[in-house]
Amino acid sequence: MKVFWLFLLAFITSFSGCNNASESVTAIESNKESTSNKVFQTRGALLLKDYKSFDDFKKIVKIEYENGWRPLVRLTHEIHGQSVTGELKAGVSEQDFMNAKDKGFWDKVWILFNSPYGVWHRNDFRKIYALSRRRQQVFGEGDPAFYDLAEAMVQNIDEEDKIKMPPQFLSEKGYLNTFNHVTSQTFITSVFNEEMADFLADIHERKNMPELVTGNFTAAQIADMEKGPTDNYLDIINNEWGQELGKKLGKKYQINKSTNWSPELLANYLNDVQNYYSNAFQIGFRPFKPTDILVIQFSKKINLVTSETPIVR
Repeated sequence: MKVFWLFLLAFITSFSGCNNASESVTAIESNKESTSNKVFQTRGALLLKDYKSFDDFKKIVKIEYENGWRPLVRLTHEIHGQSVTGELKAGVSEQDFMNAKDKGFWDKVWILFNSPYGVWHRNDFRKIYALSRRRQQVFGEGDPAFYDLAEAMVQNIDEEDKIKMPPQFLSEKGYLNTFNHVTSQTFITSVFNEEMADFLADIHERKNMPELVTGNFTAAQIADMEKGPTDNYLDIINNEWGQELGKKLGKKYQINKSTNWSPELLANYLNDVQNYYSNAFQIGFRPFKPTDILVIQFSKKINLVTSETPIVR
């Protein structure tokens, strides 16, 4: 019992959530290294603008609900012989962690009992949040986040392909949203692990819309294509495809939390992610180069964040 209270005291005194910094979030040459990896050939990622309605989306993604003591939704997307399944259960949300940071003793105790995984791995979560946010006050002017990598990928889309696209495909809820979800989950899975990537994705989606686990949506929610269940369920599927890609790239480049990210490694990694999008959406990309400012800045940031030095609070 004494050990428990010592652990609880350490948790409460050190608990801190993410800072209120702003969030982020010509055809490319084929990968010269041949691979039989089907993930790189799968058109798995989804684009919200491809769907006109929630019913339209349900023709592509299988949705199942289990309304027991802990409701859950199970989503399955299968394409070209490859499939992913994502489950979202009722539970602690990102907002609960934010509240525990700002409120009192018993809010922190509640988090400890209801999300021991989140408490136990909170130091790694701080590092991931640092990569997910622009933190100029810590890392300097122009500090990039996952969102900036996604923006750069949108800019890298071949100009001839952009001309052919409806304008909404290049909007916030077009390729940018898909690239942001898949790319961030790919990195988190490669550097940390799939369980951690999935945990963070789930607490974020619960914060967005608690009704996702039960399917008890209002007509207005169903009709809202950019903030309703279609968008949130699509994000869950894209998170799953990102985790699959992250496992493959992590294995290919032997990545872990101790990896030194040179600009060359980061450029190759990002170009593999773009190769995946090229197969998924049949579009071309301009490749990243080790000399790109964004590549240099993000490689420095990820090395600082994943170091043992406790620079992120």
